[in-house]
Amino acid sequence: MSAAGERLQGTARRAALALPDVSHGYPFTPGLDVYKVVGKVFLIVTDDPDEQIITVKCEPEHARAHVSGHPSISPGRYLDKRHWISLGTGPGITERLVTDAVEDSYDLAAERLPRRDRPSAR
Repeated sequence: MSAAGERLQGTARRAALALPDVSHGYPFTPGLDVYKVVGKVFLIVTDDPDEQIITVKCEPEHARAHVSGHPSISPGRYLDKRHWISLGTGPGITERLVTDAVEDSYDLAAERLPRRDRPSAR
């Protein structure tokens, strides 16, 4: 893994684990570390050294803006391309951008939960 890829993935993992009621594991395949809030997926970290990306939920209008504004952001791999984006290393991909993307994705997933199941305010 490149240092840049490790930083991208490490930043995403730390941001996710700092949020309330987060669990993670490998429910789909050994190469995809999946993060959930009360059972709802909000982050996928690809462990493949040749494809160091993270994938997060995103509002469609924000997704389009991110994709058009950053060459290292693409529509989500293997997911609904309107609601998911994949981030790789490259120009403009900062720790703040990654952390914000993870937190926004978490909030979108949590909003879909019944009120009684939503995590306490963060």
